Amino acid sequence: MTDVLRYTAFTTDPAGGNRAGVVLDASGLSDERMAAIAAEVGYSETAFLTPGPADGTDAADAADAGRTFTARYFSPAAEVPFCGHATVATAVALAERLGAGDFVLHTRPGRVPVAVTEENGVLKATLSSVEPHVREVAEADVAEALAALRWSAGELDPALPARIAFAGAHHLVLAAATRARLADLDYDFDRLRALMEKLDLTTVQLVSRESPAVFHVRDPFPVGGVVEDAATGAAAAAFGAYARELGLASAPARLTLHQGHDMGSPSLLEVELRAGDSRVHVTGAAVGL
Repeated sequence: MTDVLRYTAFTTDPAGGNRAGVVLDASGLSDERMAAIAAEVGYSETAFLTPGPADGTDAADAADAGRTFTARYFSPAAEVPFCGHATVATAVALAERLGAGDFVLHTRPGRVPVAVTEENGVLKATLSSVEPHVREVAEADVAEALAALRWSAGELDPALPARIAFAGAHHLVLAAATRARLADLDYDFDRLRALMEKLDLTTVQLVSRESPAVFHVRDPFPVGGVVEDAATGAAAAAFGAYARELGLASAPARLTLHQGHDMGSPSLLEVELRAGDSRVHVTGAAVGL
């Protein structure tokens, strides 16, 4: 029987954050079995680790194979390329067993270092994204997204134009002009899923700007069989790339993202842009359930 650990990430309160399953040793599990386990767990993602470095890893990873893993992520409906909240949960689970410090996860998009520190008895993990990029999105696709969300173009923030951002997975970033618009989320699940499948999106990153460094975010996730994520680390990393690309923040910079409040599951995501480093760094706590 496969041992599935259960954590909630981007919170220190078991009642908050985004829940993730973690399988620390998935050796011998088929793709079908991993998909079935993720569906049984029912969280937005479950992470599956294979201990040891992936084939072709560099010498540093091979020298510290005990803290290097290959990671795969499954939602209840499909495998996803990368999941930030499950990565944070996995890193905290590893640190509880192996001690705080540095880990390396080899994911489908690439190598993701994760550093775990302990502060006043709380374990926090910082993931470093793969190389991010941001691209424009066709007006017709934005219009279709708005129709699926039941939003109007006039409800968008013109200072934050729509883009598709990537830092391990693709996310469509749409900015609401008001916090009230963001709070009122009632979308067409099948219509939005169809658009996301067409554009190869993992979530839609809906944002509302409170201040230059503080944002509220929501992430519909119909392609994963989930109405909404309570905390989305991969989208937070993508948003960091978006903020840098549009000049909303320049390194060094720290952004705070509040997510899950409208779902009754508050989450706190810290995004860091470092000088001389093109990657985006996302930090959060996690606790076992």
